[in-house]
Amino acid sequence: MPATGAPPTSRQGTAHAGARLRALWQTRGLGAWLLWPLSLPYRALVALRRGLYAAGLLPSGHPGRPVIVVGNVVAGGAGKTPVTLALVRHLQSRGLRPGVISRGYGRSTHDCRAVAPDSPAQSVGDEPLLIARSSQVPVFVAPRRLDAARALLAAHPQTDVLVCDDGLQHLALARDLEICVFNDEGVGNGFLLPAGPLREPWPRAVDWVLSPQGTAPGLRPPLRAFALQRGLAPHAVRRDGSQVPLSALQGQPVHAVAAIARPGDFFGMLRAQGLALEQAEALPDHYDFDSWQRSTDGRYTLICTEKDAVKLWPRFPEALAVPLQLHIDPAFFAALDARLAALAPQPRVRVHGRP
Repeated sequence: MPATGAPPTSRQGTAHAGARLRALWQTRGLGAWLLWPLSLPYRALVALRRGLYAAGLLPSGHPGRPVIVVGNVVAGGAGKTPVTLALVRHLQSRGLRPGVISRGYGRSTHDCRAVAPDSPAQSVGDEPLLIARSSQVPVFVAPRRLDAARALLAAHPQTDVLVCDDGLQHLALARDLEICVFNDEGVGNGFLLPAGPLREPWPRAVDWVLSPQGTAPGLRPPLRAFALQRGLAPHAVRRDGSQVPLSALQGQPVHAVAAIARPGDFFGMLRAQGLALEQAEALPDHYDFDSWQRSTDGRYTLICTEKDAVKLWPRFPEALAVPLQLHIDPAFFAALDARLAALAPQPRVRVHGRP
């Protein structure tokens, strides 16, 4: 039992409450209709805010490099960070030098700062830290993404393209491309918060949609949707970067923990890989693990997501992280390359193996 913080039952209760709310958001049942009147003032505020930006009464700015925003219109996890990482790797493969900006959701700080691979997750946010460690590209966080973009470019002026992890609704940052990511729940019941999962009315103008079905509800031409499939890698990763085949964990008791928006998806994918989950512990999204204690002994292999590993490893270095792998329709990357060519960033020429 942890000496400080909420007891395990309270933490798990928060996660279960979130799961019940997401279930309520999938249908237009009695609970959703009871909450629907509360969504009307929310809708009005969203429309007013967008109108103020459109009229120039609220300021927005562009950092001077092509900006790609990866976001969603629903509350909860849609897989934005894995898509951001996939975009960064693709841009690197083209010889470009991307940088990543983010709010750094869940961090204890509120300033603009660089994210180093050894930064504390509590100071920069778990997702920016995962991106910094996985991609080795410049990553900056700030409440105003424009501040993060300007600070990144000041420190790394050779950056060609900026990718914003989340921020579809952050209109203070002008952008060149908007990519909206959906999970298999789509737009749920189609209601706005708190009666449904929508952060803003859908459909709305975006450049492209990524979804498991390769479609999106209400999407109208010329908007395009591309298929996005998610799955676990066939291996887990130790803190030192070495790999353990998941097949080697079959038949062993496993304690799986997940502090993500949809922990059940992670547990289901582990079971599909043949792992026997003696305990599947769901915690609130972005949970910090500061006071978390294992409820199982060392005989149980502790396994988690990559996002959770950046917070677990300092205290539980024996934990294994299972990477999430994406398969994105190659036509998406072809469309991205064509759009970026029109925006003028050019691949750097490498001479004698040096950039």
